[in-house]
Amino acid sequence: MKDAIQPRTLKTRAKLTAAAEALIADHGYDALRVEEVVKTAGVAKGTFFAHFKDKDALMDLLIGARIDGLLDDLERQPVPGSTADLIAAMDPMMRFMTCERYVFDVILRHSGAAMSDQIGPIAKTFGRHLIVVADWLRDGPFRRDISTLLMAEGVQAFLVQVMALHFCAIHADVDMRDRLQVYLDAWLLPKG
Repeated sequence: MKDAIQPRTLKTRAKLTAAAEALIADHGYDALRVEEVVKTAGVAKGTFFAHFKDKDALMDLLIGARIDGLLDDLERQPVPGSTADLIAAMDPMMRFMTCERYVFDVILRHSGAAMSDQIGPIAKTFGRHLIVVADWLRDGPFRRDISTLLMAEGVQAFLVQVMALHFCAIHADVDMRDRLQVYLDAWLLPKG
């Protein structure tokens, strides 16, 4: 059985995350430095590493929490009646995930885990996103010849592809929504 987490530990962790969130609001994710987090939180650098393995672990927590909030918003949306509605519903999440190249890179690094005990906040959001989209697809006007989970996995794969191309010098001239529209129309509404 795990020992109960001490209130002081929770308070210190909250100070660290609040300091990081304030710094991110002022300077962005990529500019965040551990030294600035501990200075703003008023703790020693060693205290940071007692709570987080490294900066990436903090980013996993913060970015995962932000995506979770966006997924909360997604779950409150009505079932999309078209691929355009589906894209519009996912647009805030897609825009956040591409707000900085660094954010997208962290998301990709943490989107999966080699072992179940390594599944972090970002990886959990990918699983949650699949469930939300699969539920929508089950009740929407989309193809019926494959499972909704397989369709949702395709939507997620196309979403990641579109976001990756957003950062590509060769393909950055096409709006993410327009590119995703082409992919999802072909995937969710195939012409027999």
